[in-house]
Amino acid sequence: MNRSTAKPVVGFITLLACLWSIAKHFAVAIQPATGVSIALLLAPYWAFGFGFDDWLRTHLHGKFTQAVAPLLLIVPYLVFALPRDDFHWTLWLGMAAIVLTITLLLQHANTNPDWHDWLVLALLGVSVDLHIFDRAWPIAGLGGVPKLLFVDAGLYGYLVVRPIAGIGFNLRLKLSDFGIGLREFFYFAPIAILLGFALHFLHFHGTAGSPIAFGAGWLFTLLFVAMPEELFFRGLMLNMLERRVGTNRALAITSLLFGLAHFNKRAAYFNWRYVILAAVAGVFYGRAWLARRRLMASSITHATVDTVWSIWLR
Repeated sequence: MNRSTAKPVVGFITLLACLWSIAKHFAVAIQPATGVSIALLLAPYWAFGFGFDDWLRTHLHGKFTQAVAPLLLIVPYLVFALPRDDFHWTLWLGMAAIVLTITLLLQHANTNPDWHDWLVLALLGVSVDLHIFDRAWPIAGLGGVPKLLFVDAGLYGYLVVRPIAGIGFNLRLKLSDFGIGLREFFYFAPIAILLGFALHFLHFHGTAGSPIAFGAGWLFTLLFVAMPEELFFRGLMLNMLERRVGTNRALAITSLLFGLAHFNKRAAYFNWRYVILAAVAGVFYGRAWLARRRLMASSITHATVDTVWSIWLR
């Protein structure tokens, strides 16, 4: 193992240890098969953040091999479901069909974003936002696990099958990521507070919280919520729309769609308050990504907003 490989491997082991500690702190029971399944889903996600796509593009020869390789992403479901005697053919076939369809569509996409890309984004968005496959990993306290499968599929599609420049998916942290991410958080915070209380969306909690709760919540949100959503809305959607309609229009459209994607959060039907706040937040997340074209920057803004909200203002 050379030095360039050792650092990501050590970092991944450290990450798993942190997540296990977080789960233990919040009394979330993680069975061995569950832990292995989550680790297998996180492994491609983590590896792509350290250049694994370069290795895959070099070693995956031929369109058939390239098309079937991502079906390995379904293995974590088998690892989780079979020991629990909770395997469902419909879920397995559905996930495999979406992963395979995404790869085949992107193999036939043009150089510039076209209908293949919009259909891929629709498949990814609907699968996650409508919680179609949540039953595949019914783990209390870990509702974001199924999302990781589609993060892996999207990264494989747009970093290996049909590479698009400027996505900005890189897990090598830079100080500028924190500087930009926190700057946009502080720009958004007063707007969110004024608008949120005016709409009766925010409610102040008379609790001090704790550094452990904030740190654990922030890390979990960064990995399972912020980065996946930033990849979809900023790294892919804003990135591709910008080439069609320009930066400002792309930012406005993406922010609106980001807001609408929250229509069914914390409500039985249409949560218009959440839609408005999320759409405004999307502008600042987009600004953070546009500053250096790095998803880590916008994910830091996103994770900080969500963590502050969940602890003190929800």
